[in-house]
Amino acid sequence: MGSNLPPIPPGFHTITPSLVGRDADAAITLYKHAFGAEEVLCLRMPSGAVMHAELKIGDSIFMLGGGWPAQGMKSPVAQHVTGGLHVYVTDVDRAFQRALDAGCSALMPPQNMFWGDRFAKVLDMQGHVWSLATRIEDVSPEECERRAAAWRP
Repeated sequence: MGSNLPPIPPGFHTITPSLVGRDADAAITLYKHAFGAEEVLCLRMPSGAVMHAELKIGDSIFMLGGGWPAQGMKSPVAQHVTGGLHVYVTDVDRAFQRALDAGCSALMPPQNMFWGDRFAKVLDMQGHVWSLATRIEDVSPEECERRAAAWRP
């Protein structure tokens, strides 16, 4: 095609998560308060509903839009989560509390995990699971495997 443009737009990584929410406006507000997200772009339909938004947490951009059931884009349903977002933060305990204060529900309080992270999980009101982690220890693959075999959730 002959373009001199880079194949990946500035600010993006090779893989960019994209979420569908029942109420994209409420999700944007929550993500700003809970995770410090910055709104990069928000395109709206004539009705005012969010068609496509791009938000940034740290150095990572993710996309968000409202549901389009006719195109197969549906928000998660209760008790049926198929994936989540994993966010590395400076202080997982503070990040976990910030998420709870912003309206997320606790799924797993912060705890030290066998793979070397202090780790927690929250559920947002759209039905998305967010893992929060702070690296506290470098663990070799062999040691991680040994610890995983002994781990009991």
